[in-house]
Amino acid sequence: MNPVRQLPTFGQSPWLDFIRRSFVRDGSLQKLIEHDGVRGVTSNPAIFEQAIAQSSDYDDAIREYAGQGLSSLEIYDLLSIEDVGEAADLFRGVYEETNGLDGYVSLEVSPLLAHDTEGTVHDARRLWKELNRPNVMIKVPATEAGVPAIETLLSEGININVTLLFSLERYAAVADAYLQAVRTRQANHQDLHVASVASFFVSRMDSLVDPRLEADTNPDAKALVGEVAIANSRAAYGIFQEKFSGEAWESLVLQGAVPQRLLWASTSTKNKAYPKVKYVDALVGPTTVNTMPLQTIEDYRAEGKPANRLTEYVATAREQLAQMERLGHSLTDLAHELETDAVKKFVDPFNSLLASIEAKRAKVTA
Repeated sequence: MNPVRQLPTFGQSPWLDFIRRSFVRDGSLQKLIEHDGVRGVTSNPAIFEQAIAQSSDYDDAIREYAGQGLSSLEIYDLLSIEDVGEAADLFRGVYEETNGLDGYVSLEVSPLLAHDTEGTVHDARRLWKELNRPNVMIKVPATEAGVPAIETLLSEGININVTLLFSLERYAAVADAYLQAVRTRQANHQDLHVASVASFFVSRMDSLVDPRLEADTNPDAKALVGEVAIANSRAAYGIFQEKFSGEAWESLVLQGAVPQRLLWASTSTKNKAYPKVKYVDALVGPTTVNTMPLQTIEDYRAEGKPANRLTEYVATAREQLAQMERLGHSLTDLAHELETDAVKKFVDPFNSLLASIEAKRAKVTA
């Protein structure tokens, strides 16, 4: 069987980390749903920058909206909402067949709001209202300012994809925010079923850490090269197991609550010396999602060997991370560095995208 289609048998949902208007409209996305069993889509400002600024898919729409006097930001807003809405409509069947487990398409709040709690809440509410579909998620970065916004939005029943997670401490805070939001809804006698995923970024950790470990003169450092990203993710899964178990949690489940699943993001292999599906195969396990770029889905279809590689490896992962600390590599500092860089990697293409739309808009209006 197609390895991508096998993932749900191990409790993992394969999602696609890609969106483009022509891909949604020409049947390509529908084919992934039918052939590979893809169960959702994630997007981000960098993906939209590639889709809108680096293709002609949107030129007619940009000309139309520019003729209406709309700004570049307003045009981007309409284009991204249209794409996510159309993709969500394609996944509505998956949403219904899985009883609301899957079938979600995610749209991110403006990356310019990454450190603005109130601005994030306002933008997320607006996007949720504009999309007006039960099978969309609003992406909110897990910055220090993002965590309280996440709790507020979840307590209002808005589906949230928490993004840009790198540290175990921040992931624990996000899980606590989800649980508190569910308890708030319980106290208000509201439906406890709120869909959410916590997107833990994987391969970028090795991209940052590997050169430092290779340069480390301690022989123990060499054994950790290529291992830290997976260990960090498996340790996060251990936190997930602790947060979403026990008597208090089971009481919420009986009232309709569902766990906030861990989603593995950034699972394409950046280092060409590593197997193409390294960060997919290593993180297969129950109650998780893996969102993959199109090429990684194709690679996994050809080379994947799915098996549960999460539940039995948490203790080993924690020991590997402890060894990192003993070697003097602070995981907290590394995660902070990655978060700062990740926000920039979304802000820069977002500004580039707006500049590209502005150039096309100015040409039309001239």
